[in-house]
Amino acid sequence: MTDEQALGITKSKEHQTGEWYAEVVQKAGLANYAPEGMSGFIITRPRGYALWEAIKAELDGKFKSTGVQNAYFPMFIPKSYLEREKDVVEGFDPEVAWVTKGGHTELEEPLAVRPTSESIIAPYMSQWIRSHRDLPLRVNQWVSVVRWEATDTKPFFRTKEFLWQEGHTAHATHDEAWDETILRLDQYESIYEDLLAIPVLRGRKPEHDKFPGAHTTTTVEALMPDGKSVQAATSHHLGTSFAEAFDITYSDEDEEERPAHTTSWGLSWRSIGALIMTHSDDQGLVLPPTIAPEQVVIVPIYQEDTKDDVLDYAEGIYEDLEDAGVRVELDDRDDRNPGFKFNEHELNGVPVRFEIGPHEVEDREVTVVHRPDGESTAEDRNEIDEVVFDHFDEVYAKLYAAAEENLEANVREADSREEILGTIGQYGGYVKTSWCGDEACEAVIKEPIAAEIVMCPFEEDEEVDDEDTCAICGESATQTAYFAKSY
Repeated sequence: MTDEQALGITKSKEHQTGEWYAEVVQKAGLANYAPEGMSGFIITRPRGYALWEAIKAELDGKFKSTGVQNAYFPMFIPKSYLEREKDVVEGFDPEVAWVTKGGHTELEEPLAVRPTSESIIAPYMSQWIRSHRDLPLRVNQWVSVVRWEATDTKPFFRTKEFLWQEGHTAHATHDEAWDETILRLDQYESIYEDLLAIPVLRGRKPEHDKFPGAHTTTTVEALMPDGKSVQAATSHHLGTSFAEAFDITYSDEDEEERPAHTTSWGLSWRSIGALIMTHSDDQGLVLPPTIAPEQVVIVPIYQEDTKDDVLDYAEGIYEDLEDAGVRVELDDRDDRNPGFKFNEHELNGVPVRFEIGPHEVEDREVTVVHRPDGESTAEDRNEIDEVVFDHFDEVYAKLYAAAEENLEANVREADSREEILGTIGQYGGYVKTSWCGDEACEAVIKEPIAAEIVMCPFEEDEEVDDEDTCAICGESATQTAYFAKSY
């Protein structure tokens, strides 16, 4: 443990959110900033990468259980490929990094470092699909992408290179593609709510903010404690635009050639940023047991005359937990006192701590402490390998309830431009309002306070009726909009 880490967290989550977040990321051993001259890049340390591996494993299992196969495509995309879908080029052009030389040789054609992979995957889907019998086709890849963001970067939330998965599918009909789009959105929602203990809102992006070339972009949005929204994951119904640009066609049962209907969908390590921001506190990282690299830490507490008994007792509990499949650490270091260990493991986000001293040995008990709130309980030693899972459930429920309370308390309604501006300016969070669908009405909110429409409800959830008017311009409203500042 470094001297810097020993100082603990010095910034306030409530009052210095950005500085606090950066301090937690570094002092909890999740990431470091890249060398000077590489602004916007990070070094992901093993404890940070372990979080990504846990998310990846859970999501990859969901994908494979629903017919998805993993593949890998080159990280470089020829400029001519990227330009075949003009909307993609226009949408990503300011953020594309280009390679123009290989060694000392000028390339005949510039290569884009993938900002997304539709333009390299679609041409090969075109080769692989011939008949309706080849559909649906579902592929996914786990890769990094590069987007040369000009805005302020923040570890995991917004970096120039980031890790993600991107799935791509082709279907015979519009409806089948829509079902696929919603299936992936459901799976993303489950990752946040069932693995990360973060409730989300789900809906679709407004027309002017959908993925370039898409028919519909759907999203799950997570509200952070500082009142900003995170676009947690997106799933795109691409219609036939990519099929037409890249000649993805199939012969139907009557031998008629038809364009396929495609989708793409992705979740990035922004999910780690949301995890850190949502649950952590001024003592450091807080993690739900579902994803924590260490679910339990055992801290023996002893004097020299009780050392052997306490350590033997702790080791037996460690072995029982390990046999039960618990990710457990026995912190038996001699050079650190128990108080130091408590603080270190709180900083690192271990959700459950076992404290074991002479009294626990004598009473055949274990003192169990929850990371989120310090709640302490004495448990029977003989049942600890079973009741520990009840404690995991309790910790998860506490974290989810706190995040849900924050979300529910921060969805407000407004009936005018002034009220939208004032509400977001004072409280942050989401402002729900009726909207005419005109991008210009978003602009008069976005320009003064950098808030935008992050989501509109799906049609079946729409609450606007024929008599409602746009809160901003007064014209007839066509949909509900959720305004928020976002990462």
